[in-house]
Amino acid sequence: MLIREVTSAKEQEEFLRLPLKLYKEFPKWIRPLDKDIELFFDPEKNKAFRTGECTRWVLQNESGETIGRVAAFYDKKHATKGNDQPTGGIGLFECIPSREAAFMLFDQCKQWLQSKGMEAMDGPVNFGNRDRWWGLLTEGYDLEPNYQCNYNPPYYKDFFEAYGFQVYFYQLTFGRKIAGKLEEKMYHKAGLIAKDPDYKIDFLRKKDWHKLPFQIRTVYNQAWANRGEIPEMTELQAHVIVKQMKPIMDETLIWFVYYKNEPVAFLLALPEVNQLFKHLNGKLNLFGKLNFLWHTLLKTNNKAFGVLFGVVPAHQGKGVDGAIIEAFQQYQLKKNKHYVDFELNWIADFNTKMIRVCEQINSVVVKRHATYRKLFDETKPFNRFPIKH
Repeated sequence: MLIREVTSAKEQEEFLRLPLKLYKEFPKWIRPLDKDIELFFDPEKNKAFRTGECTRWVLQNESGETIGRVAAFYDKKHATKGNDQPTGGIGLFECIPSREAAFMLFDQCKQWLQSKGMEAMDGPVNFGNRDRWWGLLTEGYDLEPNYQCNYNPPYYKDFFEAYGFQVYFYQLTFGRKIAGKLEEKMYHKAGLIAKDPDYKIDFLRKKDWHKLPFQIRTVYNQAWANRGEIPEMTELQAHVIVKQMKPIMDETLIWFVYYKNEPVAFLLALPEVNQLFKHLNGKLNLFGKLNFLWHTLLKTNNKAFGVLFGVVPAHQGKGVDGAIIEAFQQYQLKKNKHYVDFELNWIADFNTKMIRVCEQINSVVVKRHATYRKLFDETKPFNRFPIKH
């Protein structure tokens, strides 16, 4: 077997096409868009290159057939942040069911990262934002992956753990049917909110989308920021988030609770676009865009994907969370009648506060990903990310 660094157009194409051979027997796998994979390696578009470095390899057998791939990277900005040692990462790992082949790829990453001063590696993770390509799927193989979320064969778990990777934390994807019920006590509190004239619950009409960055930021910075690990959202960041979401936003999925006309809670969801992208075979060319538009018009996707949820502290515990979920649900069931399933963006297992919110709305874990960490010096103690209660 021979490992080649990806430096040519041919090797780049081999890197992109390998999964097509590996996932023939996995009907739930959805081919990622080629442009999203290549964004990983584009210094002009991927901001992680400003403080880091990334490379990738393909593994070929004796006959020259590509049988594996992987990328390795480090970011000086995050390598030591919250870590006991400088830590890099690996991602976009794919491999035939061969432990020998997998270990060759892992060894290549380890050696490269050591040459860059790293003492550990996390994987499979992203060279950039945590909301993309993060974690190894360990439960939920019977469900389609959400957009830019990893899907992999079950045997990858054995490869990682046999090599010495240990679980640093789990990522939990909660899901439920739109028609599902809430906890009974939430109905009681939600009813009190509905009777209070100072509260108003509604979705944000398209004509008012110019208000969205301000309203998101107002709630988010009170609900989630200043909690140590979560920084405040700037005005610019709020505008960027809305700009990124806008091409696929559905006004009936963007809900706010107002108290005396001030936003105090939000539920932001999007149509789950992977249900549309699965028809494009990885290509967002002219034909792909027309295909995407066609399926959008036909509304062939029936899953909503929860992006952000929050309640400002002064209104927590009063039933605002149940009230917004109930209003959202009743609208979808009685008027929209389009969405059937609802999944939330993954939540780390150490975020017990948000996990409890998900449990209260009677959602359950439908997918589990593992963020693994491998210490290069195995004599050192392994410390998992601490769970906060």
